[in-house]
Amino acid sequence: MSNKLRNGLCVLAAVGALLGARTASAELRVVATTPDFGAVARAVGGDRVSVEVLAKPTEDPHFVDARPSHVVKLNRADVLIEGGAELELGWLPPLVEGARNPRILPGAAGRIVASTGIALIDVPASVDRSQGDLHALGNPHFMLDPLNAKVVATRIAQAFCALDAPGCDAFRANDAAFAAAVDAKMQEWTQLLAPYAGQPLVTYHVSWRYFASRFKLRAETFLEPKPGIPPSPPHLAEVIGKMKTDGSRAILVEPFQERRVAEAVAARTGAQLASVSQFPGGVPGTDADYIALLDADVHAIAAALASAQAAASPSAPGR
Repeated sequence: MSNKLRNGLCVLAAVGALLGARTASAELRVVATTPDFGAVARAVGGDRVSVEVLAKPTEDPHFVDARPSHVVKLNRADVLIEGGAELELGWLPPLVEGARNPRILPGAAGRIVASTGIALIDVPASVDRSQGDLHALGNPHFMLDPLNAKVVATRIAQAFCALDAPGCDAFRANDAAFAAAVDAKMQEWTQLLAPYAGQPLVTYHVSWRYFASRFKLRAETFLEPKPGIPPSPPHLAEVIGKMKTDGSRAILVEPFQERRVAEAVAARTGAQLASVSQFPGGVPGTDADYIALLDADVHAIAAALASAQAAASPSAPGR
């Protein structure tokens, strides 16, 4: 047997082994940009998918630290789930280009854009650099509204069905179970936050606008002077004045945000801090579980609002 023929047979054998391993695993290899999408993908996909996430739960989703391991994960992926609406605009496109994987290119069956079908808010009339890090398509932090998470879950189930027809019944059943679990918790969450309807929340970024709208709260005051611009002393002075005027008593702080700034504002206003996260794993007890995350966020915000309300009561000690 010639060396050329022997080498050719070795290559064919290697390819066959790889194809056989892929068929035997029968798992869709899913990569999600952020942990919330990863958690929903696991809930929908069950044991028919393996899920990896690019961003850490403690990273700002706009400024993820791109790593070579991300390129490797994307190269092997059957599915890529991204938020869209420019959430990952600054870091995802170069990674996808470097991965050289046609299965996850824009428009491919394996590319899921989670914002598809979501009614985005805060769509600017125009965008220029003077306005900070505005998103032309609207606010991309839609997953903090649990009802939007249901829309995303169904979108993921549909995409999984197209890629793995034998698993479609399981995907649809998992999607229905996820929706039912969200609906059950929505009743509890709504009741917990109902006493604070109309109350203002102070946040660093515009991330909590969907959450506030869903639970009849207000998120109109931000420690950033403009989206993506760090807090400045003059702006913080304005925020403190506004909080004293409108009675804001709760400041939401995420893991990647500067807590000392929020603490300084709280000290000047009597506000309570709520440690929250956009992503499963960002606060204790929420690893890889979207519903556990929202549950922790709701309870943290309700506790902060209750404490602030008690402190502001005329009957509070020292008043």
